[in-house]
Amino acid sequence: MESGEQSLIPGLPDDLALRCLAKLSHGYHGLLQTVSKRWRNMICSSEYANYKAKQGWTDSWLFVLTERSNNQWIAYDPDADRWHPLPKIVRAHDDWQHSGFSCVCVCNHLLVIGGSYAPQDSALSHRKPIVTNEVLQFDPFTKQWTSVASMRTPRSHFACSVINGKVYVAGGRNSSSTMGLALVEAYDPVTDKWEELPPMPYPQMDCLGLSYKDKLHVLGDQAGLLEQNTSELFDPSNGTWCTVEDTWPFSRAMQFAVQVMEDGRLYTVVDWGESLIKTRDNEKGEWYNVGSVPSVILPYHSRPLETFGYGFAALKNKLYVLGGTALKWEWLGGGRYDIRRLSLVRFCDPSDNPLKWKETRPMCGLSCGSILGCASMEERFSS
Repeated sequence: MESGEQSLIPGLPDDLALRCLAKLSHGYHGLLQTVSKRWRNMICSSEYANYKAKQGWTDSWLFVLTERSNNQWIAYDPDADRWHPLPKIVRAHDDWQHSGFSCVCVCNHLLVIGGSYAPQDSALSHRKPIVTNEVLQFDPFTKQWTSVASMRTPRSHFACSVINGKVYVAGGRNSSSTMGLALVEAYDPVTDKWEELPPMPYPQMDCLGLSYKDKLHVLGDQAGLLEQNTSELFDPSNGTWCTVEDTWPFSRAMQFAVQVMEDGRLYTVVDWGESLIKTRDNEKGEWYNVGSVPSVILPYHSRPLETFGYGFAALKNKLYVLGGTALKWEWLGGGRYDIRRLSLVRFCDPSDNPLKWKETRPMCGLSCGSILGCASMEERFSS
């Protein structure tokens, strides 16, 4: 420390002070920057980012993008119980709505993959959506967005999942394949390269990807219907596809319908008329109820309301239900439904019987309503 320069924390060497500040999770960083100019410069410095990266202190993150947020991602820190906005992504079509993309966390980074851009301005409704192959990466250490290698094929509404540190994408649709894609590829974040893989037996569009027992399940838009109990399964170890009989009880309307906990247990939401939480008996392959997502009580409205379009995520052995939309009936002359976009966030421990739901801080800023993207990243401590 140079002579006359104020120390980071009085009485402590700066290397020890840096370690203390680096142990604080990302939800506190906004507060830390208000303490002093030197703290603000330190929190924003490459030295601080590199130190946390070297130690492997990623923190735990819950990333969310909602409708009407002007493509502004936000993040939740469960340790600090705080939400904060991420830096804005600079895009060529910044004022167009991004949808149909996939978002996953891999190698301590968030990836936002593909999707389509459509104008929000009704005056531009004649413009066709632009389907992209771009991949954007958020670094939790530097807190910056960068572009990484693009997919070989532009696609939206496709299956995507992470298996053993690689990102697999399959199916979807684009302007030249409106009936669906059979093309499959995998991304290695270490080499920053996409690899073409054997295609699926049949094209799939509006599909969902699930990583389970080191295999990729691709579930079509009929998943959950009693007569549609098959899924396409890809084994990365030998590069083969097969069709398997299985039961997936959720509605494809839920973009984030299945969550895999650390112990390998699957949880899903069945949102047909009632939001039931189900888990899977892995030996029998059967699903059973563990509870339900509670209704919402709004101020000055006595009747509980069901929500739809909410996000469903798993983080630190908890299940989260985020945002969504409720229809509130209001009698104004002839009567009408008032759309209420929610910033509400609730969580529970799925091992509790019965489930005990709790509220945490609501989402920040303009973030509310239907969830367009949702992904979690959990800090792993070495033994």
